[in-house]
Amino acid sequence: MEVFLENVTLINWQMIVMWSIGGLLIFLAIKKDMEPSLLLPMGFGAILVNLPKAGAMEVIGTLFNAGISNELFPLLLFIGIGAMIDFGPLLSNPKMLLFGAAAQFGIFFTLSMASLLGFDLTDAASIAIIGAADGPTAIVVANHFKTRYIGAITVAAYSYMALVPIVQPACIRLITTRKERMIRMPYNPQAISKTTRILFPIIVTVIAGIASPDSVELIGFLMFGNLLRECGVLNSLSETAQKVLANLITLLLGLTVASKMQAADFLQLKTLMILALGLVAFIFDTFGGVLFAKFLNLFLKQKINPMVGAAGISAFPMSSRVVHKMGLQEDPNNFLLMHAASANVAGQIASVIAGGLIMALIAV
Repeated sequence: MEVFLENVTLINWQMIVMWSIGGLLIFLAIKKDMEPSLLLPMGFGAILVNLPKAGAMEVIGTLFNAGISNELFPLLLFIGIGAMIDFGPLLSNPKMLLFGAAAQFGIFFTLSMASLLGFDLTDAASIAIIGAADGPTAIVVANHFKTRYIGAITVAAYSYMALVPIVQPACIRLITTRKERMIRMPYNPQAISKTTRILFPIIVTVIAGIASPDSVELIGFLMFGNLLRECGVLNSLSETAQKVLANLITLLLGLTVASKMQAADFLQLKTLMILALGLVAFIFDTFGGVLFAKFLNLFLKQKINPMVGAAGISAFPMSSRVVHKMGLQEDPNNFLLMHAASANVAGQIASVIAGGLIMALIAV
């Protein structure tokens, strides 16, 4: 009883706020089904590390050092993500790679804004990568720069990934007309040989390693996962990577990142600024992809539905599903899923390369 009363006296308003934040993350995971495999353990971990004399901090801190400080967890997660991705639609329509590049505009725009708002350049770079809508890349970049805001950055990155169905439609409607959203795009898939599917991840890894050496660990593990999928001789291992490995690592990531969500570090004005800047990055990535499609349409005879450009962010496969659903709302016979999926997987590659470029351009 004495221990209980002593601990009660140690409770402060910051702890209560963090418990509320943890509860909100758990609510979003369970009730709204928003990235539950990550937000639920992150929410519970946020409560855990903000208890008086939290003994779990030492254990979670050890987990952080073992899994994130050496980038093990994000890299293993990329194997699972790579095993989930079918690059077939992109290989059938390679020009969609351009949309993956265009939809990274928000990253570099937000980097400039964060710097102007007083963040150190390395912190600004870590915040800007939220716009990639790619949680593992955000963690790797933030850890590379040793930013003290890694908790807020991770929460923002995964939260905005989960909010794709809410944020992107509003952004798309803001800068497109109904006529543009009704543009039909014929889909004539080409048969992609098994040899091409096997060579693609290998070639991409080599090119990325030459063009952006700092991205090679990220792109390499992503492409290795895809090679497991496409080689045809490791089906059981591919399925394990897609399901068991990806889910387990995501769960551990959630608990681990929570170690950086202690009240003293998390409850700051700059945390709110990071959440706002992350949203700016996400919105401008969407704008970048859509506006690039509209620009191309000035010269193309066969027009591109600008909504497809929005799928160039890395939130796979949510963004492509959102674009497809919006297309059907405007025209029940307008099927954009495969075009959007092509841009979406291109965005997965482009976001990793963008992260590598940022790490290479900014000295730690």
